[in-house]
Amino acid sequence: MNFKPDRDYASILDSQDPLKSYRDKFYIPQKPNGEEVIYFAGNSLGLQPKSVGANVEQELKDWGTMGVEGHMHAKNPWLPYHEFLTKETAKLVGAKLEEVVNMNSLTVNLHLMMVSFYRPTPQRHKILIEANAFPSDHYAVQSQIKFHGYNPAEALIEMKPREGEAIIRTEDIESLIKKEGDSIALIMFAGVNYYTGQAFDFESITKAGHEKWCVVGFDLAHAAGNLILNLHDWDVDFAVWCNYKYLNGGPGAIGGAFVHKKHLLDMNIPKFWGWWGQDKATRFLMRHNFQPIPTVESWQLSNPPILQLAALKASLDIFDEAGMDALRGKSEKLTGYMEYLIDEKNDGNIEIITPKGVKQRGCQLSLRAKTNGKSIHKKLNRAGVVCDWREPDVIRVAPVPMYNTFTDVWKFVENLFK
Repeated sequence: MNFKPDRDYASILDSQDPLKSYRDKFYIPQKPNGEEVIYFAGNSLGLQPKSVGANVEQELKDWGTMGVEGHMHAKNPWLPYHEFLTKETAKLVGAKLEEVVNMNSLTVNLHLMMVSFYRPTPQRHKILIEANAFPSDHYAVQSQIKFHGYNPAEALIEMKPREGEAIIRTEDIESLIKKEGDSIALIMFAGVNYYTGQAFDFESITKAGHEKWCVVGFDLAHAAGNLILNLHDWDVDFAVWCNYKYLNGGPGAIGGAFVHKKHLLDMNIPKFWGWWGQDKATRFLMRHNFQPIPTVESWQLSNPPILQLAALKASLDIFDEAGMDALRGKSEKLTGYMEYLIDEKNDGNIEIITPKGVKQRGCQLSLRAKTNGKSIHKKLNRAGVVCDWREPDVIRVAPVPMYNTFTDVWKFVENLFK
């Protein structure tokens, strides 16, 4: 697309934006003078939908007036409350209804999935992960390797970019899987790398892994609500995600999980059992023999936190109304516009390490400052730009299509080079 560098052009883009009204559905933080900040930190914590208050207040009201009876008689009964989010969640990640559930938190869910899907043998016990994955993913896979009696120094394969490059090439991932796959039990990648903003090729990685009989799972923390996902059709074995980034579920929000339908009725898959995974028809008969729900719900351990589900549902309702196709279209345009403006003004100090191809990234651009990176980040913060710094040299900015504008992008770039 042919962009223009002046502010009036940003205003024109905003006036033509079919999603412009959605910004009004969110609270935008303000500077002390009352001016709205430029909020580019939705990749860390999404903004609060204005409808969250009413959703949570309804549950507080029913708790106050009904007590325990709210499980059955609240306006939105608590016993099946997580089911109210199933359809919207499945649509967001490209899944069947029986393949998704909101439960626990991301790393808890990752451990539960690895209980089921990391089943090492002496011949096949390695885990493949990107070298610069988020630390908690590294902690989780290392601890699982050690739990099974293996040494992470030998059993953990870290996929690195080529020398002098920031992005991992898909063909290099495929080549490594082909070479090492007979020893790999689990391939565990992010959907989008938190540091570089690279979106991985789910379908190609999954296909390459399955050709070598590896299990393939993804951490969607930076992908859910950001990319168009088709987990079922891509034949992904499992996925986990948090709901507090692009999905605006609130700080520490409940997480999400996906298990492909082909695994749901496999009684040979080990899993940790809990009351909320018990067959719903017999759960309250209080029997001690476990009968799993024939869906991903059988991975549930405990009843979920209703107030968190209520907050998340407020955001999922907005996503369902806006539609991921429209959001993704605007996202590509926002990052393209930001990339254009940075290229126009760049004095050579800023390098965009996120892939240039819009299909290889979400809405985050990672900017590597060759000098004075922390000073630049502090300057942006003082100017009312909320974004983050990641060691050793990257400023991460995420123009989120749900509530950010093209004028936000224009103002950010002006402050970046001021």
